[in-house]
Amino acid sequence: MTDLPPATDGGFARWLAQRAGDLLLKLREEMGYADPDALRRAGDRMSHELLMEQLERWRPADAVLSEEGADSATRLGADRVWIVDPLDGTREFGEEGRADWAVHVALWGRSSTALDKGAGRLVAGAVALPAQHCVLGSDAPPPFPPMPGVQGEPIRLAASRTRPPALLSALAEKLPIELVPMGSAGAKIAAVIDGAVDAYVHAGGQYEWDSAAPVAVAVATGLHASRIDGTTLEYNQPDPRLPDLVVCRKALAPQLLAAINS
Repeated sequence: MTDLPPATDGGFARWLAQRAGDLLLKLREEMGYADPDALRRAGDRMSHELLMEQLERWRPADAVLSEEGADSATRLGADRVWIVDPLDGTREFGEEGRADWAVHVALWGRSSTALDKGAGRLVAGAVALPAQHCVLGSDAPPPFPPMPGVQGEPIRLAASRTRPPALLSALAEKLPIELVPMGSAGAKIAAVIDGAVDAYVHAGGQYEWDSAAPVAVAVATGLHASRIDGTTLEYNQPDPRLPDLVVCRKALAPQLLAAINS
């Protein structure tokens, strides 16, 4: 892999996520799984350090919001903010054989148009799934497979394998759904992007870094992404908590949102 990153923000996000993912794979190989907590701590720290070093080198004027770094109010006045999760799915990273963990790199940019000056949106993002040897990016979004049209088939929902939100149990009373357990939020949204599941619904509490990068890629592919009440997902907010979201195929969104909010 070249040491020189692409000039475009989307290409840079992909390059950066891949570099962090390669580091994490090497760390897993070197440390093994005898002390999973030590492996997890090292993964969080070393991936964060790599991301910060490369952002400082190649995008020094931009602000950063990282799960593993101290937040600063200066990002609220910045025109460009990188929102990163150095290791999404830390639990899975420390378990031998698990591939459902990720690295998230997203860029939020402030709009310069007259109508919404001061507002902003996600303008680039990449999700590395290192143990799956895959990087998904908004610079070259993959076309998602057509939604199966078999009448009566359940809606496949990505769900936490350890703590699925109570909302999914309530939703199962209104719609035919099949829960598909998996690890990190990035892995779940990636599963919607590649067609392994039809939707990801979360209402158990998250932060901006949990969803910014995978949402950027999902939207670039043409998928629906919103809060569970249907409102817009907002990033680079004073409080980085973003407790709920829905990512699904656009054709499924009206039915799913109606069932959630009924």
